[in-house]
Amino acid sequence: MQVSPHNDSAVQKIGKYSYDEFVSVVQSFHGYAAPGVLMGGFMVQMAMERMPEGVLYDAVSETTNCLPDAIQLLTPCTIGNGWMRVLNLGRYALCLYDKTNGNGVRVYVDSRKTVHYPAVHTWFLKLKPKREQDTDLLLSQIREAGFGIYGIEPVTLREHLLQRRHKGAIAICSICGEAYPADHGRICRVCQGQNPYIELPHGIPTPELKAVSVEEAIGKPIVHDMTEIIPGKSKGPAFQKGHVLDAGDLCRLHQMGKEQVYVTDETAIGSGWVHENEAALAFAKAMSGERIGRSDPPREGKINLFAAEDGLLVVADDILERFNRIEGVMCASRKSYSVLQKGQVFAGTRAIPLYLPRTTFERAMQVLDEKPIFSIHPMRQAKVGILVTGTEVFRGLVEDKFIPIIRAKVEAYGCSVVRTDIVPDDRNAISEGIQAILQAGADLLVTTAGLSVDPDDVTRQGLLDAGASGMLYGSAILPGAMTLLARIGNVQVIGVPACALYFKITSFDLLLPRLLANVPIQREHLAKMGHGAFCMECKTCTFPKCPFGK
Repeated sequence: MQVSPHNDSAVQKIGKYSYDEFVSVVQSFHGYAAPGVLMGGFMVQMAMERMPEGVLYDAVSETTNCLPDAIQLLTPCTIGNGWMRVLNLGRYALCLYDKTNGNGVRVYVDSRKTVHYPAVHTWFLKLKPKREQDTDLLLSQIREAGFGIYGIEPVTLREHLLQRRHKGAIAICSICGEAYPADHGRICRVCQGQNPYIELPHGIPTPELKAVSVEEAIGKPIVHDMTEIIPGKSKGPAFQKGHVLDAGDLCRLHQMGKEQVYVTDETAIGSGWVHENEAALAFAKAMSGERIGRSDPPREGKINLFAAEDGLLVVADDILERFNRIEGVMCASRKSYSVLQKGQVFAGTRAIPLYLPRTTFERAMQVLDEKPIFSIHPMRQAKVGILVTGTEVFRGLVEDKFIPIIRAKVEAYGCSVVRTDIVPDDRNAISEGIQAILQAGADLLVTTAGLSVDPDDVTRQGLLDAGASGMLYGSAILPGAMTLLARIGNVQVIGVPACALYFKITSFDLLLPRLLANVPIQREHLAKMGHGAFCMECKTCTFPKCPFGK
């Protein structure tokens, strides 16, 4: 697309205005003749001239600065009516597009053209502080440049941007009492924690509880579990919530150092409070995904979660962190991707005060409504093929120790080795060896060595020849930086670097459980593993009871 054939801004129209009229409109609307809005006027005009006659169009601004004002001044598209989207991409560009099919034009400031207008170029690229720039010269050059400093191109919007945004049903927030779109959740986004305003510090409120002497409490129910600690021996509830005290309990209470107890009638507390046991049970249910068991009923306001089946623990750590940011609640767990046996406890949650304000309870439940924090993924018993690459091993010059190492590690998870092979550093031989292993029925291929930067290391090329796809080479794990992950059809592939011959525990030990649990491993997952994936090389290895990979 070409820009207008002449560049005399004095005779060019910007919308229904002459240039001078548009300057006055900008001054009235924006407060001053903002250079960005004036340039935006030319940009909007260029886009409007290229929209087909009679088309209903929407607009996109790729910046929050000034350009949305120009669009709102010259088109029917505003933020308020929903016909303009502001995407904060940091580029000074706009688009007008057909509402129905997304076809439109994009106009942008072309910095290759602004070099011919030094004041504009300096202002646009922020080459000088504003106080050192000549504003009159800048405005003059914007006018002189007219339509000549912009680029224009045809575009089509992505489908999700064409979907109309509807407010939907309106709900009343149970915390603040204000109306909000119901699809935001059980409470409004401000009460979910997205408050743009500084909140005054406050403690966790508590309801009024009636404390009486243990003698006066005889015949009355207590309102919480009462913990007894015997140093070095035991810790647990001596009396549970609702227990009606009798004369026989007095001696034990005195031994526990209890002179007073709470016996408040819960019906007098009101609906504004949630008892610790009720809160803990609700939290535990919401946190629990597939194959999770709970230690019902709550004890001392706490519930533990355990694995209902053998498998790999997967934790939505972002949701766990958001939950723990809420004052008055907590959940602690083992690290994600821990291998668990059936019945093994891995997490516990509770409300910290005896009675949690219902507003705090609702905030916590809103976080948990998103999705469960914990799930257990079953680990399959894979059919494993092991391919050792290396000419020196193939010729018998060096004894192979890879196969017994890998065999022991996979068999520890109940996997079976269906075929092993040793091939030279030759990509054709490697490819043929892989095909033989696949024909033996392997659904997990482990290749070893040949993954470094030496010219003889051609394992990767052999894998590609054998049909490997989605290859990820390199991981943020030491030892194991040169690990390779890929697939050949439905067969998982992991390439183990030579460091596995020297180190007892490597990247293979961290990644194998994820492969067996069919947990996706992408580049971002490998990158995230870098925090904690530096082996301490202890003289006596205690993995997995150590920080490696945690």
